[in-house]
Amino acid sequence: MERTFTAERAAHARTVASAAGRRIGRPVAHPADEIESANLLKQRGSSLGRIAAKTGIPKTSLHRYLAEGNPAATPSGDPR
Repeated sequence: MERTFTAERAAHARTVASAAGRRIGRPVAHPADEIESANLLKQRGSSLGRIAAKTGIPKTSLHRYLAEGNPAATPSGDPR
């Protein structure tokens, strides 16, 4: 019974938060503007190591963000 109440309270809290315009879920690790600047550096021919040093985004994440045809590479929204 308590699980039901907890689930109801959590659902209500999510509804209230989304109605107030707050983002629900895990925070964004790297904002879209950082990914966009990394993409620009890549287009200019910079290595992933240099891009990682300039932007602070780890190289493993850069591989994922800068992969061609990857929806996460577009800074327009959530990569999920």
